[in-house]
Formats: sequence, structure tokens, C-alpha cells
Amino acid sequence: MSLMINEECIACDACREECPNEAIEEGDPFYIIDPELCTECYSFYDEPACLSVCPVDAIVTDPDNIETLEELKFKHFQIHKED
Repeated sequence: MSLMINEECIACDACREECPNEAIEEGDPFYIIDPELCTECYSFYDEPACLSVCPVDAIVTDPDNIETLEELKFKHFQIHKED
């Protein structure tokens, strides 16, 4: 499943720097995670990097983008197939 950033975001920029897929971008008034690029850090880290660095716990599961592990794997390989 993809993650999303809620209204608790303080726009500190910590999460954006940690995302290996560059799925996080600055929004107004808070940051946004692109569900097409979010793989929950599959094959990079044991848990999503953005979750571990967010100082206010503003990153949550996106109920509109529920994905299985197989779907996250497929998306990861599509994004990084040229790496």
C-alpha cells in the first residue's frame, strides 16, 4: 500500500530527503507522496524511511491506494528497471 502525508505535516523536509523513489514533493500547505512512486521502500529498507524520520507522525497508510507486497515489488521493479 502507498503512504500519504496528513495535515499534521510541518513541512520540515526530512521525509523528502529520505525517499529512495523521489515520491515525496513539496505541496501547499504540506508535503505530498505520489502513490505511483511510493513502494514503502521495498528492497531499500526494512520499513519506510519517511516513517522513521517524520518528527510528527504525519505519514500514514493511504486508504485509497491499498497494495499487496507483490504489487509493491512490481512497482519497485518498474521504477528501477534501468538501475
